[in-house]
Amino acid sequence: MCISISKLTFLTLICVRFNRMENKIAIKTAIITGGATGLGFAIAQKFAEHNIRIIIIGRDKAKLNEACQSLGPLAGFICLDLTGLEDIPKAIDQILKQTGSIDILVNNAGIHLKKAMLDVTNEEYKGIILTNQTAVFAFTREVAAIMKKQGSGSILNISSMASRYGIPQVIAYTASKSAIEGMTRAMAVELSPFGIRVNCIAPGFIRTNMSSGALDSDPERKRKVLSRTPMGRLGEPVEVAEAAYFLISDAAAYITGVVLPVDGGNSIGF
Repeated sequence: MCISISKLTFLTLICVRFNRMENKIAIKTAIITGGATGLGFAIAQKFAEHNIRIIIIGRDKAKLNEACQSLGPLAGFICLDLTGLEDIPKAIDQILKQTGSIDILVNNAGIHLKKAMLDVTNEEYKGIILTNQTAVFAFTREVAAIMKKQGSGSILNISSMASRYGIPQVIAYTASKSAIEGMTRAMAVELSPFGIRVNCIAPGFIRTNMSSGALDSDPERKRKVLSRTPMGRLGEPVEVAEAAYFLISDAAAYITGVVLPVDGGNSIGF
């Protein structure tokens, strides 16, 4: 379990790692929530390849440390439970003090609940909304205020195919990700005058440890998934990372408010 961010224990690690960058120069600083595993880690790897300084946010100290060791000297981490909304401003303030700027934010962290709608409790529903929606808003609001002062920034939200069409037994998750796409468009319009772009990726069935395990144990579901995916295969995390890097890069300088499916055509498949 993570300690309170107010103790700043893990922020010290950021100082140490960044002071050992030797001759490497980080052009931009990116925060990636949920960056220790899965799609978040793949995105962090892609950013590191392009000399972007990375701060990954998560709740598991061991996984965060392991990820940073793999990502190299441009990576640091903060152990933070995003549902502790009151800790978010302190964490972001410390990141800014250590790095001097926050240029990119990737809102990737999220939790899932597979349960029949009629059995979902109010507390379960609120828990998903708090992590997947409210925390995203709170984190983005604080970072966007910094970006406004800088006169530039790029924010990337990670949605889901669940927002594209109806999937049974994921009512709370679907609601949260549908909200993320609406927030993306509203934020894009409101923040554009300040030089801040806001976009979103809606991944399809991507080959992660979690998805592979679920599909391999359910051959019929895997057959159904592949049959309605025109490209006939699962996506790879690096393919989501490539799309993420494009959307935060200068190559996408005239793109904002977009929700980009990265799903091999699954959302249009028949």
